[in-house]
Amino acid sequence: MTTLRNSFAQGFFGRAFAVLSAANAAAAAVEGHRRPKERDLRTLGINPADFPRA
Repeated sequence: MTTLRNSFAQGFFGRAFAVLSAANAAAAAVEGHRRPKERDLRTLGINPADFPRA
């Protein structure tokens, strides 16, 4: 049972860290007048094709 609980916690924190990292990278790119990487946009749930209109 603890293995399942630890696996869930690691997955949750890993995903949360990935989202925060992608948000930081995308914000830095926008502030620098650059287009964020498609990987970061997808992590945030943004379709890269729709980004200029977002």
